[in-house]
Amino acid sequence: MNELPQQLVNGLLLGSMYGLVAIGYTMVYGIVQLINFAHGEIFMTGAFGALTVYAYILPDGTSMWVALPLMLIGAILVAVMVAVGAERLAYRPLRNAPRLAPLITAIGLSLALQQAVWAWYPDAKSPRIFPQIGGGPFHLGNVTIQTGDIFLFVAAPISMAVLAYFVMKTRTGRGMQATAQDPDTAKLMGVNTDRIIVIAFALGATFAAVGSVAYGLKYGQIDFRMGFILGLKAFTAAVLGGIGNIYGAMLGGIVLGVAEALSTAYISDIPGMDKFGSQSWADVWAFVLLILVLLFRPQGLLGERVADRA
Repeated sequence: MNELPQQLVNGLLLGSMYGLVAIGYTMVYGIVQLINFAHGEIFMTGAFGALTVYAYILPDGTSMWVALPLMLIGAILVAVMVAVGAERLAYRPLRNAPRLAPLITAIGLSLALQQAVWAWYPDAKSPRIFPQIGGGPFHLGNVTIQTGDIFLFVAAPISMAVLAYFVMKTRTGRGMQATAQDPDTAKLMGVNTDRIIVIAFALGATFAAVGSVAYGLKYGQIDFRMGFILGLKAFTAAVLGGIGNIYGAMLGGIVLGVAEALSTAYISDIPGMDKFGSQSWADVWAFVLLILVLLFRPQGLLGERVADRA
């Protein structure tokens, strides 16, 4: 039990990262009812955008306190450009096509982005070292927080607060709500739905980019495959919280992260279950949780917010 506070903090950090990526899934699905399975790779391109700024644009020896904001801007720019390009070139032409067509396109785009980074980024075939913030870990009682995790502790709540204000208080945010509810009526009321959809993709990519920088700071390395499993877990978080529900995406991410941390730490203590509590089983327990939610509460923890357009 002495380890419980540490495991809860670990799960909160991990879940916040899942939640940041899950927001992109739930925003796009809530407005255009598309599962963008390339979103994990948009997360990945954001990480490589940040690394590019540090390795090839900033002078050698630049302090991480100076470099980090510029790396974050680079990550956001790259992720947003990829997401907006995907919407314009891959998804918009298929908007009125059968739902299977954009789903297959999303999977193909995911593989294409992986291979593009693998082929063109120097040494992307092996994990790339991500720059770290200097300084030792912080200790709060029995809880240890690594320096790189401070970024996530600060970025996640700020990102959610900004998103909540944007969606609830701005004209564009109200346009997003109207488009999600009924795009045809929104058009008649003067809402530019194409612009709203682009903004939804861009916002989702922005939060994924923030999550990608947090991932690099937390784990110390990135690679071109990093978005696949994390993207699936973020999608699991979006379903867990309630697909189309922005706050549910973050809640689902936190629940998933805490469940993963606790299962990894404590299942191995159960007699005969030592192998099932290993880190290699963490991914399995995440998807077991998804199956249980789909069986017993398919609408998610906070309920879906998707209009019925049948």
